[in-house]
Amino acid sequence: MDQHRRTEENEQEVQQHDGVTPAEEGTDAPVATSSRSGNRTQKEVFEWVKALAIAAILVLVIRYFLFAPFIVDGPSMEPNFYTGERLIVNKVIYDIRTPKRGEVIVFHVPEEGRDFIKRVIGVPGDKIKYEGDDLYINGKKVDEPYLAESIANAKANGEIFNNEGTDRNFPNANFTTDVVPEGTVLAFGDNRRNSKDSRMIGFIQDKEIVGRADIIFWPAAKMSFVKHG
Repeated sequence: MDQHRRTEENEQEVQQHDGVTPAEEGTDAPVATSSRSGNRTQKEVFEWVKALAIAAILVLVIRYFLFAPFIVDGPSMEPNFYTGERLIVNKVIYDIRTPKRGEVIVFHVPEEGRDFIKRVIGVPGDKIKYEGDDLYINGKKVDEPYLAESIANAKANGEIFNNEGTDRNFPNANFTTDVVPEGTVLAFGDNRRNSKDSRMIGFIQDKEIVGRADIIFWPAAKMSFVKHG
């Protein structure tokens, strides 16, 4: 009989133990799952914040040190560039080498408090003469393919593309030096009839050059690489 009682007591102990354990496990399990889920969420948020921070830094580096957007404003580069077109300017190329003739550059004009976009006509040491629609570099007549259509249209109307005037040719009354000094370039707008450029503002200092215009990215229909020379 004692043995029977002990057996019943053992069964009660087992039943009590079996009854408590699931309850405890049922209570503890959601807490552990919630904790793990919270840690996962925090980790994901941290990874997103880190990724966004890295992306922002890259944008700043690209924007201020490698490339920059530029909006064309004014008719001085027509018919090759028009007001409102958006360009990507390569800011590092002239840290590697010097500008070349025919390249389209963007540069600061401190007196104007703004940036200009023009085309390089002469580099250091070049002797330049520009008269009418004729460009001479170091005594040789040079064709300007980027103006070919404009010059042809003007000739068809019995005109010259470059307007007559005291400041339209080069050298002129404003600038009598015909040799491009070291550390500078000579730059004209493609729209020679309506461009404020080196014929009026003089040689462009290397330190004022922002970079080379490389890509037209807007409007989308005109998306293309800029043709230089």
